[in-house]
Formats: sequence, structure tokens, C-alpha cells
Amino acid sequence: MRIGDAAAAAGMTARALRYYEEQGLVTARRTPSGHRVYAPEDVRRLRTVRELLDAGLTVGDIRSFAPLLDSLPPGGVSALFAPGNGARDAAGDGLADGPGRDDCRAAEAVARRRLADLDARIERLTMLRGRLARQLGEPAAREPGRVAPYGRALRE
Repeated sequence: MRIGDAAAAAGMTARALRYYEEQGLVTARRTPSGHRVYAPEDVRRLRTVRELLDAGLTVGDIRSFAPLLDSLPPGGVSALFAPGNGARDAAGDGLADGPGRDDCRAAEAVARRRLADLDARIERLTMLRGRLARQLGEPAAREPGRVAPYGRALRE
């Protein structure tokens, strides 16, 4: 299928698809005239990329374990972090023995780092939100014609 059809099937724009191709997350085959052509597995891969991005990972994060994306079952992003459908191994880490185990551990480490980053951002944003809400709730901020120092900063 052509780029527009593949992008629509994956739930993104053709521009986004081209960007993901530039970043090495998907590779299009070309017709003799140079047009991009995508297979159903490419669309599945793009949906997986979108799902990972929506979960908070970055393009760089995904690029670091992009070769694993083709081995996932349909809709199986969770399998990236726990192959074998959650079967526990002797170490108890949920990663089945076999090819790709180390790659899956590396992918899980990337995801865990991103999760920690998101938690830190949420904590900081929550603190900032509380600070701003407290400032806006002060009486000086509510009296017409009277602007507290932070009010001037907010208006500028």
C-alpha cells in the first residue's frame, strides 16, 4: 500500500510516517518509480510505535530496541517487556529464556528509565500546579485593582 493508505491504517499522518522512516523505525520498500510501498507488517509496526510513543517513550527510546518490534505478536507491546506471555523464569523476572532475552531486558530497562522520568516530571508539575493555585487563591490576587508581585509576572 502507498504511504497515505499506510499512514491512515496506522492512525497517523503521512508526514509522521516519513519521520519515523527517517528515524529508522520503519523501512519502506520502493517501486521502480521510487514511491514508498508498505506491507501489512509495516502498518502493524507503526501501530506499535504509536502505542509506545503514547505510553511516554521517545523516538530515541524506541529506536534503541527497534529490531524487537517485528517479533511482537499483534497488539503485543506488553510482550516486548515480558516475552512468553508473562511466564516466569527461574530468576523470577518474567523474561522467558531464548533468543532476544537480553534485548528484551534492555528494552525493559529503557522503559523503566522513561517511567522514572515521567514520575519525576509528574511530581514536579504537581508541585508547580499547587504553588500556582495557592498564589491565585490569595486575597491580594482577587481584589480588583490590586496586583500582587506574582500577578504582574503572570500578566506579562
